[in-house]
Amino acid sequence: MPNERHYNNELNLESVGINQPFNMQAEQSVLGAVLLKPDTLTDLVEIIKPEMFYTRQNAQIWSEMLRLFTNDQTIDFVTLLDAVISDGVFPSADEAKVYLTGLAETVPSISNVKAYAQIVQEKYLVRQLMDVAKDILQDAGDEPDADLLLENAEQRIYEIRSGRDSSALTPLSSSMVETLTNLQKISGPDADKYKGIPTGFRLLDTVLTGLGRGDLIILAARPGMGKTSFILNLARNAARTGKKIAFFSLEMSRDQLAQRLLSLDSSVGISRLRKGGLTPEEWDRIATATGELYNAQIFVDESSDITVQQIKAKVRRNKPDAVFIDYLQLLTPVTKSDNRAVQVQEMTRALKIMAKELAIPVVVCSQLSRAGTGRGVSHVPQLSDLRESGAIEQDADIVIMLHRPGYYKDGSDGEDVDENEAQVIIAKHRHGETGTVKMFWDGRFARFITIEKTEYNEY
Repeated sequence: MPNERHYNNELNLESVGINQPFNMQAEQSVLGAVLLKPDTLTDLVEIIKPEMFYTRQNAQIWSEMLRLFTNDQTIDFVTLLDAVISDGVFPSADEAKVYLTGLAETVPSISNVKAYAQIVQEKYLVRQLMDVAKDILQDAGDEPDADLLLENAEQRIYEIRSGRDSSALTPLSSSMVETLTNLQKISGPDADKYKGIPTGFRLLDTVLTGLGRGDLIILAARPGMGKTSFILNLARNAARTGKKIAFFSLEMSRDQLAQRLLSLDSSVGISRLRKGGLTPEEWDRIATATGELYNAQIFVDESSDITVQQIKAKVRRNKPDAVFIDYLQLLTPVTKSDNRAVQVQEMTRALKIMAKELAIPVVVCSQLSRAGTGRGVSHVPQLSDLRESGAIEQDADIVIMLHRPGYYKDGSDGEDVDENEAQVIIAKHRHGETGTVKMFWDGRFARFITIEKTEYNEY
């Protein structure tokens, strides 16, 4: 009987001669530079996090430095020594004194501290890659679904590339420092790079403060309200500010979207574009609009059979500033469940995670039920009208609903109805107030225009 080999599922890299890399001198030089010149900490906050240090003591010393900085306390030998002794970083006060003294003597040159920090960061990234490779090999040994394995591997590597470790606990002190730094950026000369992306509608921006980075924004409406037109308006307005836009159209072709955008920019009606016979003046406007759209950073995916996971993979590779999806109910679920609510819940959760991880706004159209039931004849939409799953409302940071009273010819939404009036209802706003912004609907060009008068109503 041949000899059987038994394998341990736990892969031990050290057993095959692979050791985790680190550079102790670089770590100590970073700490020593901050100890000698505390101002250098502000230059290192975005590069170094506590978990990047290989030794526990170095990581704890860095955390103490961040805490002192956040509390607006002086960082020097005395304050840092007191902090590390109080928190038991070292077995004894004498050992703490010796180690901190050594840090100050270790620094070759304070002016090169960023180079030392980059070495610490690079070693940490390599260690993370080694851990991910180990996990991938172990997962592959369990013979999982290949697509799922690939998605998980790509996700883990992306997290490393973007400087995040989802498995690590990060101290709040580190986040506070980053928050203060971001607040300074928002108030600085390059504020537009860090604020929410403008919608292009002034009054709507007043309520939303733009499309927030990391937000899942649901744009819901019943059929015929113009939600595709509105999301195209948002995408085009964002592109006008120089942002890179990814537009996933599951219902309309790339040519149809281009035609709508051309009508929007040229003020030549869609029906005119389809019929032909344009006037010279209309051709001039089309030529100007074509040039502007040609230079706009709008990238369209017209796949009619696509999952959230596939969208996420494409977005990670192309790195847009904002993502627009038309629309949710046409996405292909990964779960094989017969329960549609479970499938929708899975997709909305995945979309929210994508927005958060990539730190970009994700705007998604969603269908509402065709008629409001149980509340008389009014057609004004409510959150309860979201089709198929309460998870849409739960996962969304913002829910915007479109309503055009004039669409209903029976006057059920009021006696004095302007058929061109559009109501943009902010029904949920995780970061601020709800309310209604009135707009003008110009159906000829599938365009929404701000009306200065607005109403704010708490829901």
